[in-house]
Amino acid sequence: MKNFLAHSDEIREQMLESISVKTVEELFSKIPQEARVKELNLPEALSEMQVQKNVKSLAKKNNTDVINFLGAGAYNHFIPACIGQIAQRFEFLTAYTPYQPEISQGTLQIMYEFQSMICNLTGMDVSNASVYDGATACAEAISMSARITKRYKALVSDAINPEYKEVIKTYTDANGIKIEWISEKNLTTDFSSIQSKVKSGEYACILLQTPNFYGSIEEVNLVEMLNASKTLLVACVDISSLAVLKAPVEYGADIVVGDIQPLGIPMSFGGPHGGFMACREKLMRQLPGRIAGKTLDAEGNQAFTLTIQTREQHIKREKATSNICSNQALVALCATLYLTLLGEKGFKQVGILSSKNAHMLSEMLSKKGIKTLNKDFYNEFVIEVSDADKFLTELKEKNIIGGLKIDKKRILVATTEMNSDEELKLYCK
Repeated sequence: MKNFLAHSDEIREQMLESISVKTVEELFSKIPQEARVKELNLPEALSEMQVQKNVKSLAKKNNTDVINFLGAGAYNHFIPACIGQIAQRFEFLTAYTPYQPEISQGTLQIMYEFQSMICNLTGMDVSNASVYDGATACAEAISMSARITKRYKALVSDAINPEYKEVIKTYTDANGIKIEWISEKNLTTDFSSIQSKVKSGEYACILLQTPNFYGSIEEVNLVEMLNASKTLLVACVDISSLAVLKAPVEYGADIVVGDIQPLGIPMSFGGPHGGFMACREKLMRQLPGRIAGKTLDAEGNQAFTLTIQTREQHIKREKATSNICSNQALVALCATLYLTLLGEKGFKQVGILSSKNAHMLSEMLSKKGIKTLNKDFYNEFVIEVSDADKFLTELKEKNIIGGLKIDKKRILVATTEMNSDEELKLYCK
């Protein structure tokens, strides 16, 4: 491994001398012995050739040729082959994070097109160029609401993705925002329990997810109540569901967030993901991340540039709207290519097929005596079985990932356009 070490013994001695330390041991002397790693239980070193063979043999143990009914935030949608070919062109595939408005016009145009598509789907006026993932987008939306309203309490549905909850807790604890959880009842948010709280005018926002973590479509009738108390509504949505469900603008959302993984991004054992944030025009100056705009240059030609944000977003952290000043450019590019290739008709077809398969599977399971616990759902639903572990194990023996175990008797099942009629029948055998 010496070939890969950046510093020689001579360079290390110079570094130690420059900070008035004689040895590496002296450098680390202030770290208590009990906090140090005594030894690493590592195997003997291998050559590069041996490592490659070893890694390949391990990779062969991964079984990716399975029938998938797993959802819970990552979905197995069809990805056109040309997305990878275009996204891996050297113009796009780079580790460089461009901060300034002088980014290449092509990169800026992709950001602008992505933002435009997100606005079209959500009904919002402005979108950013993406954030890290859906969980981050939720947490950032709460922080954004607190800055706008100068209120440091937020109501959050307990029926949102558990991973999103953890990120929200981390963000809001650091920002001094108190979270109160709205209880869940029959796999949906119990809005009846919050009326008196909202009327108090103490809360910056309400955040809900629809379809929620359990797949249930939330009935959102909060506009009058929220407007009266000047409380913002943050909607976390499955972006693919907007092909067939109401746009968030129609039920009064002020900020819309979510994950763009369903838009041409593979499940990839958990990543990468990308998040989006969109809002009404009056709130846009508090929108974190980057925003690309379209204008004309001095000669009247179309030009794209980063816009709206102040320099503090990138330089003075204490005055920035967020610590996010970058975006998931490559993931957003894939999402933009996906939506472009499918078009409005193709995207709607994906949503219809995904939902149709879910309802068909639910009906088939019902005939076998397996109850679906959701009332209304899009492409994901909860079933109740006598023994969740046994049920999923039996499906695994048929090369089927049957869903996500919620507890001893409940399983969260998802379908997409990738699930054929034959797969649905096999699931129910």
